[in-house]
Parts: sequence; C-alpha cells; structure tokens
Amino acid sequence: MNVPLWLWLAVLGLILLMLAIDLFAHRQAKVIAVKEAAIWSAIWVSLGVAFGFVVWWMFGAERAQEYFSGFVIEKSLAVDNVFVWAMIFAAFSIPREYQHRILFLGVVGALVFRGIFIALGAALIYQFSWILYLFAAFLIYTGVKMYQQRNQHYNPTESKFYRWFTSKVRSTDKLYGQRMFVRIGGVVFATPLLIVLALVEFTDIVFAVDSIPAIFAVTSEPFLVFTANAFAILGLRAMYFLLSDLIHRFVYLKVGLAFILVWVGIKMGLHDIYKVPTTISLAVIILVI
Repeated sequence: MNVPLWLWLAVLGLILLMLAIDLFAHRQAKVIAVKEAAIWSAIWVSLGVAFGFVVWWMFGAERAQEYFSGFVIEKSLAVDNVFVWAMIFAAFSIPREYQHRILFLGVVGALVFRGIFIALGAALIYQFSWILYLFAAFLIYTGVKMYQQRNQHYNPTESKFYRWFTSKVRSTDKLYGQRMFVRIGGVVFATPLLIVLALVEFTDIVFAVDSIPAIFAVTSEPFLVFTANAFAILGLRAMYFLLSDLIHRFVYLKVGLAFILVWVGIKMGLHDIYKVPTTISLAVIILVI
C-alpha cells in the first residue's frame, strides 16, 4: 500500500483543524449537555466513516474493510476507556464544566503516544515478523484476564501511578477554577486537575498497549492503523459526555471486549496458517458489539 506524502499531511491537517474547531466551540468552561454530546458524537463518527469510503475509493474494498475493522475495534475498546475516565473524575469530584479541557488535552496526548506506538510496532513487525505471535499471545492473555476481572472496578487513588505521581509532585486538594498549578505562600502546587490529567494520560497509554496490537491483527498498514486510531480517539470526549451517566447499563461490556481481544489474537496467531477474510472478521466484531 503506497500512501503519498500529501495524503499523510492532509490527514494530519484535518485532525488539527477538527481539534481547533472543537477547542474553539468549547473554549469556555461549561457543562456539556447530552444533546450537544450526541451531535458531536454523530459528527465524529460520520467523519470516521466518511474517511473509510475515501480509503475505499483510493485503495480498494479490501483496504477499506481493514480500516473499518480497525475503526470498530478502537471505538469499542474506547468505551471501556470512557468508563475509566468517569471513575477518575468521580474519585476527585471534578465538576463537569472542567472535564472537557482535561479530556481535550488527554486526547491530544493519546494521539501523540499512539502515533509513537504505531511507528514502533510497525518497525518491529517489519524487522521481526515473528513478533506477531507475541502480540497474538498477549491479546489472548489480555482478553482472558479482562473476562476474569469483569466485575472488578478501577480505583485511581489506589493505583501505583497515583501514589508515585503524588509523591513526586507537590499538590493541593482544592480546585482553583481550571488552573492546574497554583502558587501558595510562594510555593507552586499542582491542583487536582493536573493529577486527573496525569491519570487520564497514563490510562490512555495503558489502553494503547492493548488496542495497538489488536488493530495490527486486522491490518499491518501503518496508515490504516493510525487513521483508524485517530478518528476513533477524536470522538472520545463527546462519547464520554454522552455515555458517562449510562455506565450501569453496559453490564456485558467487559465480556464483549474480552471476546474481541481473544478473537483478534487468534486471528493474528493463525495468519501464517489461515488468513481469516477481513469481511468475516469485521462481521464478527460488529456482531459482538
């Protein structure tokens, strides 16, 4: 798959433009209503789907199906990420009007880190094709572990990262608007918003460790891996404000995600013996979701 440089630059330009529009639209601290979140969610999903048809037009149906498979995988795994964000905000009692800014910065960081992980993963696969078997084993292990821990709930204040971060950074328990740093008595302190942002970024990295190998199971093309990730991630903020009050309804989410991880792990592990058609893989993923 030969992707011209201008297409890479056009995609990056579109991502930056949409981020700028989103930031301008939410430049003031305010509560994001469900209706507004639904509209933005529809915009982001439509943009991701429309790009899939661009891939179809430029590179053919097979590549488009690989993109859509990756997009659906990333979107489904992102739902779990959204619920972890909700737990983080609840643990620190962050008002809803301050949450969008944190999520915006978190998504920007996620795009950067995932870009790095994708480049690293593609380089490793190119140099050591056998590493796909390690990715496959890791995905199956992660899926089984997720199923076993499906009833456990994440507590950010008990995580090792939280204890490490708060031991290294002087912080205060009081909020000062949207400020992440405050000077008290001549000493600079981090506010809870900075701690929450650090936790959001850290969880994004942890989730990327699962999602990047998962998408490499359906396509090895870095361009498709990156764009599927990017368009799925761009809609996470709107998805959070749309679904954060409905967490209790997604009782089978962990089970479904566990099945998908095991499925793509098996598919990746069998790639030298039998290549599962992309159409079948996409159908299975959509059916599970």
